[in-house]
Amino acid sequence: MNNQWGYLFAAAAALLWASSGTAAKFLFNSGMSPFQLVQLRITVSVVLLFGWMAFFRPKLLIISRSDIFYFAVLGIFGIAAVQFFYLFAISKINVAAAILLEYLAPVLIALYTAIFLREKLSGYVITAIGGAVAGCYLVVGAYNLDILALKGIGILSGLGSAAAFAWYTVHGEHGMRRYDPWTVLFYSSFFALIAWNILYPPLKAFIQPYSLQNWLWIAYISILGTAVPFGLYYEGVNLIRSTRASITATLEPISAGLISYLFLHEVMSLVQIIGGILVIGSVILLQLTHEADDKAPGMLRRTGNGEA
Repeated sequence: MNNQWGYLFAAAAALLWASSGTAAKFLFNSGMSPFQLVQLRITVSVVLLFGWMAFFRPKLLIISRSDIFYFAVLGIFGIAAVQFFYLFAISKINVAAAILLEYLAPVLIALYTAIFLREKLSGYVITAIGGAVAGCYLVVGAYNLDILALKGIGILSGLGSAAAFAWYTVHGEHGMRRYDPWTVLFYSSFFALIAWNILYPPLKAFIQPYSLQNWLWIAYISILGTAVPFGLYYEGVNLIRSTRASITATLEPISAGLISYLFLHEVMSLVQIIGGILVIGSVILLQLTHEADDKAPGMLRRTGNGEA
């Protein structure tokens, strides 16, 4: 029964992340900028996280002074960066394509371990990396120079979100060896909030004249697209481990494609769909390979995927 709940939590998180991406695209189509939405989303979610932790789990707010710099760097170059690149990509290209690009993060992590940690890549990992790269080539239409020129900035931003999320995952592991994941999430998000209220005029996004409908979508993205799905995902990881939860989370780009088609009439071509299948299949292969490594004696357990 615990396993069933774990898969359910991870699947629910993926669906909420996917729907929040579509909601973000709706706001962009109505005139909101990614800069505004990043500031709104981070600020509201951090305030809600703080309220929840202070009321229910206050001990999680305690950190060492010596770790403040670590959380600041993690927040600025991890959470702040991935939030911006992810939302900016959604504003420029299809929601599903932007999310699929972010799913390159496990591939970048595998390359990081090979280049900087000198870990030998197995044939399965090399195959997964090749499949993911080929899939993304098809998803973004890189074979069509006109599309590449028109949407190049969105594609680069999607790749930036993958790089930022991979960096956050790798460096976030260091913090999670000492602190609860909620503590790492809160303090990295807190410093991301500070960064975005310096880079973008403090709380400027909150004084813009939004409609009631837009405010409801902002609340949805901040609560049901950020705080709640992270909580569900962590609960899933706790019950079925990170590998199975990560594989279940690949429902996100699939459901994002369907939701954006139904509500935004965004359509992916057959070639893009094939590319998406290649990306998702490659991510699953990577995660299954990591699970096999976890079971091997003497191997360190590594974490996998998740949303910005």
